[in-house]
Amino acid sequence: MERTLLIIKPDAVEANNIGNILKIIVDVGFTIKAMRMTRLTRDQAAKFYGIHEGKPFFESLLDYMTSGKIVPVALERENAVAKLREVLGATDPAKADTGTIRNLYGSSIERNASHGSDSAENGKIETAFFFGEMEY
Repeated sequence: MERTLLIIKPDAVEANNIGNILKIIVDVGFTIKAMRMTRLTRDQAAKFYGIHEGKPFFESLLDYMTSGKIVPVALERENAVAKLREVLGATDPAKADTGTIRNLYGSSIERNASHGSDSAENGKIETAFFFGEMEY
């Protein structure tokens, strides 16, 4: 079994799409191992998205990710990373396949409703950022 991280972003939380997104995730075979609602500080967001520091969109990403509550979710299933990325769809909702989470609930590249880990290694790192070992 592989673990990965889903973050339901502020736009989707504000639009009350948490349940809709979680239903899609569970319906494709994910097990929710841990979940919480929280609001990132700017320092926490900068640490989590540190890989993007120096890029033109970094500051607006921090502004957005600290603008409201988020729901990080630790997930598990076979091929979790690949399956989650398939279910999320392309980063740009306009290019995401019909029926994917970003197609259904995202409105722009930045406000795309969700984040998913891009590798099994990052899935472990990102999950550990939000949840201690005892939580999942």
